[in-house]
Amino acid sequence: MGLSIIQNAEREGRSVLTEFESKQLLKQAGIPVVETRLAKTKTEAVSRSREIGFPVALKIASPDVIHKSDSGGVKLGLSTAAQVKSTYDEIMGSVRRHYPGAVVHGVTVQKMVRPATEVIIGTMKDPQFGPVLMFGLGGLFVEVLKDVSFRIVPVSRRDAREMIEEIKGYPLLQGYRGKEPADIPALIEIILKVSRFIEKTPGIKELELNPVFAYKEGAVAVDARATLERSV
Repeated sequence: MGLSIIQNAEREGRSVLTEFESKQLLKQAGIPVVETRLAKTKTEAVSRSREIGFPVALKIASPDVIHKSDSGGVKLGLSTAAQVKSTYDEIMGSVRRHYPGAVVHGVTVQKMVRPATEVIIGTMKDPQFGPVLMFGLGGLFVEVLKDVSFRIVPVSRRDAREMIEEIKGYPLLQGYRGKEPADIPALIEIILKVSRFIEKTPGIKELELNPVFAYKEGAVAVDARATLERSV
């Protein structure tokens, strides 16, 4: 099915996968992702919300809307069907104003999960070395401090552990000043699975799991974005 997701995007002449498509690929690769379902209509959004269980988040599902939050395409903490209905209309209206020509698949309905330490795991293709894997703290830490580590794919278990331990923010993952420590073995497994996935899927140009919520027990990708090697 992973190939069919990529092939479908290529048939449509696009190189950017939606968040939902990206998460489907990750799920097939055995990488834990937050439960996310696609809703093509307002009625489906309510139905999916009830299936998943409140509270939920709604996000615009469109390959043309990259920065979903900036365009009003993300709403969090919806706890009733009435809120889902009104929010669906708000999201669609806002996205149409910001991206009038965007192709919209609907919205994704996502289970709200408990916040945790945020990390980023990503890959890109270096012209000289090929696929490269990145790890770092998520949120402002990666945007402002650029506190990340890199390894060439394929990544070994030792590589994965070293990637985690060598970032400056590693003490935060250990439970700095009473903060809940992160499940380092779970993060290592995700890094290894991403590495194997990229090895087996040469059509992926870039992949970003941001944020990944790292809990005391386990870790889960909350958002994901993938781009293909070339648009056809």
